[in-house]
Amino acid sequence: MRELTEPGRARAVVEALRGVVGRAAAHLASADRDQAVAYDVASMSAAVAAAGELLNPDSGPDAGAGHGAGHGTGPDAGLGADLALLYAADVAADLAGRLTGRESLWGVDGTALDGVAAHVAAGRDPALLERVAERVLATREAGPRHLSAELQLVRAAFREFAADRIAPVADRIHRADEDIPADIIDGLAGMGCFGLSIPAEYGGEGDELAAMVVVTEELSRASLGAAGSLITRPEIIATAIARGGTEEQKRRWLPMIASGERLCAVAVTEPDVGSDVARITTSAARDGDEWVLNGVKTWCTFAGRAHYLLVLARTDPAGHRGLSLFVVDKPSFTGHEWRLTQEGGGSVEGRAIRTLGYRGMHSFEVRFDGWRVPAADLIGGDGGLGRGFYLQMQAFANARLQTAARAVGVMQSALELAVDYARQRSVFGRPLADHQLTRAKIARMAALIAACRAFTFAAARAVTAGDGQLEAAQVKQLACRAAEWVTREAQQLHGGYGYAEEYSISRLFVDARVLSIFEGADEVLALRVIARGLMKP
Repeated sequence: MRELTEPGRARAVVEALRGVVGRAAAHLASADRDQAVAYDVASMSAAVAAAGELLNPDSGPDAGAGHGAGHGTGPDAGLGADLALLYAADVAADLAGRLTGRESLWGVDGTALDGVAAHVAAGRDPALLERVAERVLATREAGPRHLSAELQLVRAAFREFAADRIAPVADRIHRADEDIPADIIDGLAGMGCFGLSIPAEYGGEGDELAAMVVVTEELSRASLGAAGSLITRPEIIATAIARGGTEEQKRRWLPMIASGERLCAVAVTEPDVGSDVARITTSAARDGDEWVLNGVKTWCTFAGRAHYLLVLARTDPAGHRGLSLFVVDKPSFTGHEWRLTQEGGGSVEGRAIRTLGYRGMHSFEVRFDGWRVPAADLIGGDGGLGRGFYLQMQAFANARLQTAARAVGVMQSALELAVDYARQRSVFGRPLADHQLTRAKIARMAALIAACRAFTFAAARAVTAGDGQLEAAQVKQLACRAAEWVTREAQQLHGGYGYAEEYSISRLFVDARVLSIFEGADEVLALRVIARGLMKP
């Protein structure tokens, strides 16, 4: 009866949580004025949504397949049900902590979760965690994946590539801050990696977001900096071109991006602006058949190797309505510095920013000084003037979804390393894996990963359907924060060795830290996207 009982308990908890979050969202008057509460409500909305997807019979990439965590009778059904209850109970405990003392600010009665207290207790029972951990320790997997036969083949192909070509060099690239080897880029290009979300008529795979999620997870599992992020830049620039470009621009740029013949980078963020994109100051002034760019961009990942820079620039002083998008064509450079000049004195140069982790692609500060761009390279032509902000925000939905998949890949790798070490290491006369606290950590890692994975596929469906801005922001915020906790706990289980660079878990820990910062900082997503989305009638 456990397969029937656990999903029922989890569903009751999730429904109660939805009620609390819904009432709190309706009670919020202003995400700007009530930031502390708005942040908590937004964050909990993401966690509750993930808990629901872990129960959803359509939680896998193939909607309608009937293979959710709480359904089915296969060998994984029991584990999926246990994970759903464990995660829902942890979310309830988190929500209760955030709610305590702020009930009136949330507009919620302090007894709102009393009716499901017994179910929460069942989900937090150490015996349940032990049961989950037993399965995870045996399989190194965070529950069932429910992939179609086609996606299983995709996963197998990219896992093999990652094992053969990426994993052997990942630690070296990180420690020495090296460039990504050309054979990795060329190999992924040959597998169609850069065209996963580009329509087939332009040389891509036909907007395969589910495949993109699978591929991204497998590459990030091997290395975030050396492979997992290679798809993000093409995702952003291709989405902007596909949605806002002229037909001529689509045919000129998209096939080159899809084939990997032209690599991409994005130049949006500025040193004094950060996530407040509407306030950027880099300017583009029309001069005959050209636009002249002036300004500084920062955190332009892969800007050295890239042939195409997607540059958001101000073409009019009218706030976010005065922004336009350009594709700047340039040669590809290896290394940490590069500079280009034009006849007449225009220049553009890049300098890599040294970072704690996320190495290999290099993040650059890029300075434009009178750099001339053909008028034909304004996305949308004259019709694209003032549309840059909207095109960029639409493109970020794909990027945030992809970033959530990156976080899941990093977490899956950390879980596997934690399981392997816990099996091998003996502490106080018995294997580390036999200690109850170790098992509790392993079980909670698995529940977080399973929930984030299910929510990522759900968000992919929403984005494919033409909406999904809210879901993409929610899963990005949730998965990236979860990755910090999972890698931290996996590192902790390694003890002193976890702090040594010779152990890959140290790389995963510092790589995970960047995830909550880029593609929309955690706080900005919570207040500017998620909370506002929840407050809409």
